Order: sequence, then structure tokens, then C-alpha cells
Amino acid sequence: MSLAPQLESYLQGYLAWLRFEKRYSELTAQSYARDLHCLFELLGNKSLASVDATKIRGFVRSLSGKGLGGRSLARVLSAWRGFFNYLIRDCGYTANPCIGVRAPKIDKALPQALSVEQSMRLMEINHDTLAAIRDQAMLELLYTAGIRLAEMVSLEAVALPAALSAGELIVTGKGNKQRVVPLGSFAITALQAWLAVREQLAQPDETALFVGARGLRIAHRVVQLRLKQWGITQGITSSVHPHLLRHSFATQVLQSSGDLRAVQEMLGHASISSTQIYTHLDFQYLSKIYDTAHPRAKRKT
Repeated sequence: MSLAPQLESYLQGYLAWLRFEKRYSELTAQSYARDLHCLFELLGNKSLASVDATKIRGFVRSLSGKGLGGRSLARVLSAWRGFFNYLIRDCGYTANPCIGVRAPKIDKALPQALSVEQSMRLMEINHDTLAAIRDQAMLELLYTAGIRLAEMVSLEAVALPAALSAGELIVTGKGNKQRVVPLGSFAITALQAWLAVREQLAQPDETALFVGARGLRIAHRVVQLRLKQWGITQGITSSVHPHLLRHSFATQVLQSSGDLRAVQEMLGHASISSTQIYTHLDFQYLSKIYDTAHPRAKRKT
């Protein structure tokens, strides 16, 4: 979509503000850019200054009618609200038309998690190719450290030897915040195996820890597709994806330790409320054990 010069200037200024002042990741900035292009398309020939709360509500209804869910609409509104706040701060605008406009209520769905048995089965893959050795290292890292996909893809190879020696890894999460995550013995072994063969696949000047078939930093989508295929190969009924392994890590650590604060720190959640959803998963797990094990727990049919 080709934008008018003024809109393009506003957009680029806002994205620069997100990247350099708010310290948002490049992926987040790109997501906000897509949401703003959506706003500009809905705007059509109307001026940005003509947008008020009534028009924003109409835009939201239009997107909802096209099938956009409550969670996606909430994200879109957040991007629009931030954009108008930027225009007020730096471009002379006096009001934010998104204030008071809400997305449809979101039903909170509990995240899925693998059982311990499923997790162990997923980790037991055949190491008959360079890609399989790499995939084993990625699987172990996602599952035993609970890191996000973006955090894993951004890792640099030069930092790995020190991390393996220390048994812990420094990752950069949301808001460019760094945290230290522990590395288990299986993850260390898998990463050592990958590091020993990485140069056979990586381009000479590539710095990324994990690389794809062309020897460059591996793409998010490639990781997602590889994990999904391994789930099918290993007979996992749930669709395996990076965040499923993060959920499994959090759920299983909480079940074993009961330490919600520690899980929060390992996941890199800014608020404990983001971590508390795993207490619901933990309760479901305990309830299932109770229902099957206690003689007085049988439900009426």
C-alpha cells in the first residue's frame, strides 16, 4: 500500500519511536506497522485528523465482521492507541480517538502443555543429519529453558561456549530485557553436539547460533515447521510448536516445585499475573489425579 507522504512520515517516526525509545523488538515494530496499514486502508480518502471515537468503533466492527477475533482486535487497538499518543506527543495532535474504545471481550483459554511422557518422547529423535542435530539442540533449549522462539533465534554462536561452561544462558527478551536461564545437562549435551558440527552448515561470516539450510540465521517459520514435523514423527497428538514447549516447561516446573515466583523469573514475565495462568493448569493436573485415584472422587454419570 502506497501512503501519502505525511502518513508515511508519521508511520516511520512512530516505528522509530517504538524501536529506539520504547526498545521494542523488530518483530513487534513490524506487527505494529501491519496494524497501522490496516488503519490507513480503513481510512481510505479521509484525513487522519478526521478520525474520532465513532469512526474507530466502526473500524473495529468492520474488522470483527471480517473474522478478526477479540485478541487480535485488542492488539490492533493497542497499536492504534499508541500511534495517536505519539502524534499527540510529537506531531501536534490534541486528542486520541481510541481512548475508551474497547475490543470485544476475550475468553481466556488455558495454554496447552505436553505431559512429561510426551515431552520425553519428543526429545528422543534420530541424529542422522546435521539438521536433526540442530533440531535436537533447539528442542532441548526450548523445553529445558522455557525461552521464547524469538529469544532462541536471536542467540549468537560466540556466546555459547561460556554459557555451556557456566550451565546458564543469557537471553534477551521483550523490551530488550536480559535474563539468565539455567541449562540442564541434556540441553548442554545437545548444544555441544550442535556446536561441534555447526560450521558444516553455517556460512563463514554468519554469527547466529542456529542456522537454516542456506547457512544463514534460521527463520522463525522454519523452526515452527521443523518442530511440527518432529511432533508428527514422534507420535505426539498435539500440534507441537515453540510456545507449547514453553508452556510445558512452565507447567512441569510449577508442578514439581510449586514456586510461582521462580517460574516467573525463568519465563521473563514482567508481571506475576502473566505466570498465574499456569496455576490453573497445575490445578487441572491435580484434579485429574484426584478424580482417578481417590475412592470418593468418582463423578456421577
